[in-house]
Amino acid sequence: MKVKNKFMLYTIDAANKKMGRLASEISLILQGKKNPSYEPRFEGDDSVTVKNIGKLDIYSKKLTGKKYYSHTTQIGHLKERTLQMLLEKKGPAEVLRRAVMKMLPKNKLQIRRIKRLIIE
Repeated sequence: MKVKNKFMLYTIDAANKKMGRLASEISLILQGKKNPSYEPRFEGDDSVTVKNIGKLDIYSKKLTGKKYYSHTTQIGHLKERTLQMLLEKKGPAEVLRRAVMKMLPKNKLQIRRIKRLIIE
């Protein structure tokens, strides 16, 4: 007997929620850990829609304290951006997407899972 997995669409309201707690909840859903038929080798079927991303609650200390690093592989070319710079340039949707990306397992399923995250 073959059981068909049904996917679920989760809708999350981001108003007045902390960024880290919201990102960890989203990453659990995208991995499929909320389903009873969870297996780590599968990407999962559930997708997440996040609304009211502009009202996301971020600590004021994190705006200057949290730093994102990237390196161009040349000597002395370590680039550093703060959370505030990233919010001004890309917006809160990209900040949340990066937080969820870092909480997902680093394997070939990571890109497939992050594509099921829709931020409005």
